[in-house]
Amino acid sequence: MYYVCHTLFCRFLHTNRKNCETTNKQAMRISTGFCIIGWLAVFFSKGSSTLDLGRLFTGYGIGVISYVVPVYIAEIAPKNLRGGLATTNQLMIVIGSSVSFLLGSVLNWRKLALAGVAPCICLLVGLFFVPESPRWLAKVGREKEFQLALRKLRGKDVDISHEAIEIMDNIETLKNLPKTKMFDLFQSRYVRSVVIGVGLMAFQQSVGINGIGFYTAETFVAAGLSSGKAGTIAYACIQVPFTMLGAILMDKSGRKPLITVSASGTFLGCLITGIAFVFKDQSLLLKWVPTLAVAGVLIYIASFSIGLGSVPWVMMSEVFPINVKGIAGSLVVLVAWLGAWVVSYTFNFLMSWSSPGTMFLYAGCSLLTILFVAKVVPETKGKTLEEIQACISS
Repeated sequence: MYYVCHTLFCRFLHTNRKNCETTNKQAMRISTGFCIIGWLAVFFSKGSSTLDLGRLFTGYGIGVISYVVPVYIAEIAPKNLRGGLATTNQLMIVIGSSVSFLLGSVLNWRKLALAGVAPCICLLVGLFFVPESPRWLAKVGREKEFQLALRKLRGKDVDISHEAIEIMDNIETLKNLPKTKMFDLFQSRYVRSVVIGVGLMAFQQSVGINGIGFYTAETFVAAGLSSGKAGTIAYACIQVPFTMLGAILMDKSGRKPLITVSASGTFLGCLITGIAFVFKDQSLLLKWVPTLAVAGVLIYIASFSIGLGSVPWVMMSEVFPINVKGIAGSLVVLVAWLGAWVVSYTFNFLMSWSSPGTMFLYAGCSLLTILFVAKVVPETKGKTLEEIQACISS
């Protein structure tokens, strides 16, 4: 819980002040440094204060990275690969979480914290070999470096002239706009982008992923299983292939169909799990209750992983113009982490109130997600970031 709160507030403060002044690479380096300090503080902690300080630093670092990385990927990727590449970020997060699950079963918490330093070091080294975002270079007037970075990303034999002109024209248009502040996001030119970004993040959390995910074992035990360990392992393993499938489909099926199918699946999973709890409460078909509960949760996790887990982050990196990415991103990630905290905090209270009612509530939120996507969210597949802005503004 401390982790979510620290990430929430530190991420919000950092992006408002720094994101537009530092490059994405610099932001990743700084935040990775905070993560290293945080994990070492956890490893060497002798009491709760040092442990909490370590969580503060890791929360700060991961909070910044959670926004900067998808934005960086969206800015450097060609339009036909942007969705898949951005979803790969979510795939790596899921793989990392699954590895942490496995390591946590054989390592104590101190050694697990020390293991967290290894990927941080790999990231620091890897950042020396990646170029800066061409769009950021164009924004700050480093035109020669902009051309070199774009050429490096697209390849020596690719004609970049049309894309370069499109980027520069968009940057020139944005330069004529005044410097934005938080309340400026609610002006007519930005409000649709804000509604899309904030709405997707809010609905992503409202379907209950952080409650069901954090308390998977408890949910299975509540449904009548003798132990939730097997279900937890299945939960960890099922995320990876379905997130990978989502990455493959992102630029083939499009964002809207993928998130619609995903939300439909979370609705079905919650409905099945809720029915299982109804049967248990009414002492009906008791031998089928654990099977139904496990099937419902696994359908839910698979469905969430294929779309809802990644599409909001992909679209969040696409829908905002470059002059408001930092401040708008801080608002969107604030909503994401606040939603994660609210759902994880209230899950046990809701389950104590009514287990089937909790699942039916999340099923209802899944239906609202489908409606929101159908009515509000545009399709961004195959469009450049500049074309997306033109579509949203029209």
